[in-house]
Amino acid sequence: MTQRQHLLVHGGTFAAVGDGGDISGVRGGTSPDGLFVRDARHLSRWQLTVDGAVPESLTPVADGDTARCVLVPRGGRNEPPAHTLFREQAVGDGSFVESLRVTSNRPVPTTVRLALTVDADFTDQFELRSDHRTYAKIGVTRSREVLDDGVEFTYRRGEWRSCTTVKTEPAPDGVEETGTGARRLVWTLDLDPHGSAELLLRVMARPHGDKRALRVPRDPAAVNRQLLSLEGEFVEGIAFPTGWPELAAACARGLADLASLQVPATGLDGEELRVPAAGAPWFLTLLGRDALLTSLFALPYRPQLAAATLPALAATQATNTDPESVAQPGKIVHEVRHGELAHFAQVPYGRYYGSVDATPLFLVLLGAYVEQTRDLTLARRLEPHARAAIAWMLDHGGLTSRGYLVYRADQGGLANQNWKDSPGAICSADGTRASGPVMAAGAQGYAYDALRRTAWIARTVWEDETYAALLEQAAADLRDRFQRDFWMRDRAFPALALDGEGHQVDALASDAGHLLWSGLLDKEYGELVGRRLLEPDFFSGWGVRTLASGQSAYHPLSYHRGSVWPHDNALITLGLARYGLHDEARTVAHALVDAATATGHRLPEVLAGYGRETHGEPVPYPHACVRESRSAAAPLALLTAVGGA
Repeated sequence: MTQRQHLLVHGGTFAAVGDGGDISGVRGGTSPDGLFVRDARHLSRWQLTVDGAVPESLTPVADGDTARCVLVPRGGRNEPPAHTLFREQAVGDGSFVESLRVTSNRPVPTTVRLALTVDADFTDQFELRSDHRTYAKIGVTRSREVLDDGVEFTYRRGEWRSCTTVKTEPAPDGVEETGTGARRLVWTLDLDPHGSAELLLRVMARPHGDKRALRVPRDPAAVNRQLLSLEGEFVEGIAFPTGWPELAAACARGLADLASLQVPATGLDGEELRVPAAGAPWFLTLLGRDALLTSLFALPYRPQLAAATLPALAATQATNTDPESVAQPGKIVHEVRHGELAHFAQVPYGRYYGSVDATPLFLVLLGAYVEQTRDLTLARRLEPHARAAIAWMLDHGGLTSRGYLVYRADQGGLANQNWKDSPGAICSADGTRASGPVMAAGAQGYAYDALRRTAWIARTVWEDETYAALLEQAAADLRDRFQRDFWMRDRAFPALALDGEGHQVDALASDAGHLLWSGLLDKEYGELVGRRLLEPDFFSGWGVRTLASGQSAYHPLSYHRGSVWPHDNALITLGLARYGLHDEARTVAHALVDAATATGHRLPEVLAGYGRETHGEPVPYPHACVRESRSAAAPLALLTAVGGA
């Protein structure tokens, strides 16, 4: 039977452990296995044996912020276990801690031999993906140093240096070589009749370039107290709907997840910030689009997310043209990575700008934040960055030359650079992929909203009436063009995109709901779209599908061609409410809340598109991020859209 992976997340650190708390060092699969900090695996093996054998799980690890399990030696019905092991693990910022208690079940003195096999391979996360790519590493050296109370692993490649230190209380009786590079820490424990002994195991990960002074918490209980305090800060003071306890629970769970998904970032003046990571396990880093949408959803309740996200993204805004990273002046970053492969430019994601929509969303968040908080200081501080973002939209982005924001497939990175960024996501109803430069519908809505909101800031804060009028005219022209070029009259619905020849990419897709959120459609068109999204081919009962069923391109287990995304549905719900379609908004909101209730009040990144009428429980998507910031914030967007209805 395949073991499940259990994720423990704290800031930029996460661990994936098996049912018994072990890390096996498996490569590939849907989830990485190990302890990860800043895109590198700092523990690749963490395997416990008792008297030379792997114990079995009496109580496997359950989902939660702390991993707890109960283990016993393998035996039969006539051989009751000689002892029981109680294992508890937690992840801190750059650390992993475990308490291991062994209790004798015998009325006589007993000796138990515990061994923990430990290794750190420092593999980059990109090497663990199931894409069959390999990366050359020249001049790598590894060392293992036995300490008085543990062992230290070091990795060097040129100027790159990473280190993992394992310390234990009590110190091991011995540290053995295994022949594989791993080290085996061994204890011989003498237990009194029905007596117990406890080990404390503490791991510190020091990734390259991380100069922060971090302390390893003493034990999992100390980590748990930190997490509970942080989660409490995120939840405190928010008025949850008393008449809809399921939505209240989803909001509380989402806020708690957002608390653990905050990762370090640097602001314009070098200030230290904490911003929403995209999600665990694969994207525990700053992604522009994800952080912006998360901050927008949370804005009425936790504006500090936006206050950190905006200067962090301004600090990474492109200032020159670089084809390798798809950078252009004024463009907002798509993805920031800190790993070895990014450092040596073996992947383009150190700072990668392959997103057509992060730049307008930056302006949308800035406008919404200033409107809500009246933080004029930040509006003035970010004025040059906002103007540069507008200039990118008009110039490199394509608004002036093509009439729309446009992207071209990046051979070394992303083929599609809107939110549906998988290779075949932008397609016709028959599944044919769009060719040439692509003008995705949703991005045009974001551009329209960005122009209008920036015009408002220019007029009210920067006191630049001429610039404001220019932006308002550009927005009005974009709206007119869009409804002329994208509207499919025979289907009474907007096209998913225009291809390089200006032809409509005619798949019926959920992106139309983003146009409601942005306000790009006239009222008549908006109402038609909103009601169409609630018809059975779109609406699964758990939410609106990314692609309506019945089209050749549809697949319920496709990442972007038939699945149900909570953040997508949150935008749709906000858009439905904007156009006065409140019954429809409540229908989508209730569907999402029901899906959250069925999954422990936590919404995953994405669900399969199977209909509720044939599947009484939401079907999970196999490769979804377990914790994802946009999904965590989605219940807050629902609360904004429909209140406690």
